[in-house]
Amino acid sequence: MSTLAVFFNSRISFGVAPVARIARVSLRQLQWWDERRVVSPGQDNHKRLYQPNQVIEVSVIAELRRKGFSLQTIRRVLRFLEKELRKRLSEVLAPDSEIHLLTDGKSIYLEDAPERIIDLLKDARQPMFLVCVTDQARRLATAAQRKPPKSEALSPARRSRIG
Repeated sequence: MSTLAVFFNSRISFGVAPVARIARVSLRQLQWWDERRVVSPGQDNHKRLYQPNQVIEVSVIAELRRKGFSLQTIRRVLRFLEKELRKRLSEVLAPDSEIHLLTDGKSIYLEDAPERIIDLLKDARQPMFLVCVTDQARRLATAAQRKPPKSEALSPARRSRIG
C-alpha cells in the first residue's frame, strides 16, 4: 500500500488553520464555503475539522477560484469529483498515479493517461483548465507530516496564560 493510501486510510483530520495554509485560502473563505455548504467540515466541540478528502476538495476549489471559475461551476465540478473519487480514490493514491481534472466550465474530465489529456487539450473549443488531483493529495500528505508553523502552535508560556 502506498504512503498516500496509508495516510488516507488513517483517521487524521485537519483544523481550519492547516487547511487554509494547505489550500492557500483565508480562514474567512473557508467559513464562507462552509456557510454556503460548498464544503462543510465536521464538528468536534467547537472545532471545525476537515477529513483528507475534504481538504483535497478545498484545494481543488481554491485552484479553480484562482482561475476565475464561478461557484456554480465549482459545485458541478465537486459533484463530479465526489462521484468519481469514490470510484477512483485508489488510483489517485497509487504511487505512480497522475490523475488530472480538466474543465472548460461546461465539460469535466478526470484523466490519468497523458495522451488523453493532450487530446482533450488539442480538441478543446475553448480554454481548458487543468488541476492535478494527485498533486493536491500529495501536498496534503506532506503537510500533515510537517510540524505546524509557530503561529499555529502556542508556546508553553502562551498556553499557561490562556488556560
